[in-house]
Order: sequence, then structure tokens, then C-alpha cells
Amino acid sequence: MTAIADPAPPLRAVSGNEPAIRAEGLVKTFGDVRALDGVSLQAPAGIVLGLLGPNGAGKTTTVRILTTLLKPDAGTARIAGLDVVRDAAALRQRIGLAGQYAAVDENLTGLENLVMVGRLYGARRGEAQRRGRELLERFDLLDAHKRPARTYSGGMRRRLDLAAALVAKPPVLFLDEPTTGLDPRSRLDVWSTVEELVADGTTVLLTTQYLEEADRLADTIVVIDHGRVIAEGTPDTLKDSTGGERLEVLLLDPTAAPAAVRALAPMSDQPPTADGNTVHLAVRTRTGAIVEAVRRLDDSSVQVDDIALRRPTLDDVFLSLTGHTSVGPEDAEDIA
Repeated sequence: MTAIADPAPPLRAVSGNEPAIRAEGLVKTFGDVRALDGVSLQAPAGIVLGLLGPNGAGKTTTVRILTTLLKPDAGTARIAGLDVVRDAAALRQRIGLAGQYAAVDENLTGLENLVMVGRLYGARRGEAQRRGRELLERFDLLDAHKRPARTYSGGMRRRLDLAAALVAKPPVLFLDEPTTGLDPRSRLDVWSTVEELVADGTTVLLTTQYLEEADRLADTIVVIDHGRVIAEGTPDTLKDSTGGERLEVLLLDPTAAPAAVRALAPMSDQPPTADGNTVHLAVRTRTGAIVEAVRRLDDSSVQVDDIALRRPTLDDVFLSLTGHTSVGPEDAEDIA
């Protein structure tokens, strides 16, 4: 893929140790709905900040405020050294945004879409065309650059939308559920592109409904629910907060579950749980846990079909923090 060239004209870098993204006490209401209730978050330059939460948590509202599309009712935010309210016009020159749905003109070709965006940013036509071709090559769209966008597949449109968000070479990029509706191959392509951008120094704020996406891409995660931050940390830190390693035992006979629970109970500070023919257990220590479990079950004449030790996932984190097993598309209140 073609490397992204240096911006022209050059943009001022974030000074000193100021975070690339910083929000403090953001509040936003829509009628009687308090979509944000004091959200604070920050991210240094060159990382991926994952913003996660269940339906209606306030993720998209937060993104709209940070990208100057909404004004907060209270609180402050600075992106790339600029205030999202006072410096809104200048800030729009320094950020990129790819939303939940590809925002492309279906009647224009792929190249015409990117040239239009470049011209809106003030680039000369020749410069905009060169930049457009760079991005089309980067996103494997060069062969389709003369075709109207309406003929593109969903994955192609999403890649074109992401390319449009990069036309101005922004130091901060906002991706609001960028892979929603994409096939697995296209999703992997977007992930690789995000990783390349971050390696080049771009800061990314990512909202996503795919927890494996956040697990792979995010350096740090902020979890919000009902408009408030309820947890933050690295993916590993959040997983560890749910209780560490978990033992899963698949029984040959579901009726043996009560006996298995009794046999395994001394291995944990929490009572084991049974779901059909599967017993779940949060173990105190990883070392030797499987051997001890097999011995205890054998002593209790419980037959085992399979046994495994696994680390908590972000699904476990969500279940623990919000009562939801996964996130999903924003509901109407959050995208108003």
C-alpha cells in the first residue's frame, strides 16, 4: 500500500505533553434524556482509545461532541490542542471522521469523491487528485476509481468512506463503528489499516460493536453506560478485574452438575456455577488448576468430556459491568 505523504500545509503538532484527546465533564441532554452525564476521558498521541458501552450508552453523542458536530451543555474537550467549541472551524481541519454508515456521494466515482473532499479542505485540484489516487491504492480501490460509488459493494463503500476521512492527513481520527456490516475479510482489512495509521503516529478513537475488534486494536478502553464512565483501563486490566482465570468443565452427564459444583467449590472464593452440562469456576491460581480439578472430579466419580482454563473476555467484562453480554448499534436517543 502507498504510504501517506507529509501533510501540506503542515499542521501544528500537539504541544508538550497535552493529550491528543481530552474531555472533562461532558454533559448533553436531549429533552428529558441525559445522554451524557459528566463523561471524562483522554488519550495520548499515537494510540487507539476504544469507547465501548451498551445500546444508548452515549458513545455516538460523545463522538459528535468531540468532532464539533454537537455542542456540549457542560464540560470541555480539546482535540489536537484545540477546543471543540471555541476552535471548531480550525479543529475540523485536523480531524477525520468515519461514521456508522458510509457517507459517500453515490453519483460520483471513487476518485471524484476523494477529490471533492480534498477540495473542500482547500487543496488544489492536482494535489487533491494525487492524494485521492494514493488513498485509492492504499484501500485497494484503484481499479474501481472510475466507477460510480453506487456500484460499489458495502465493503468498498466503507473503505472509500475511511479513505475520505484520511484525505487531510488528520493527526486524530474518529471511527464510529467503522466495520459494522462488513464481511470478515473487509473487517480484517480495516483493522490492518488502523494499525498502520497508529504506527505512523495517528491517534484513533474507536467505537465498535465487535468486542474482538476492541480487544485487538485498543491500547486503552473507556466503558460508558447511561452517559457515565463506569470503567477504564487496558483490555488486560479490564479482563483481570472480572476475577482472573476461569475453569470450564464440560460434563458427560448434565445430572452430575451438582456433584461437580460441590467437588470444585474449594478451588474458588466464589461458588461455581452450572449451565446445563457446563460448570464454570473462577480459580484462585492458574498453576495446576486443571490437574487439581480433574483429581477432585475423579474422586467424586464425575465423568468429564472436556476441561479448559481460559482468561476472561471483553464479553465477560461487559456482563460484569453492565449486565449486557455485548454492545450493539446505538439506539435513537444516542444518535439524535
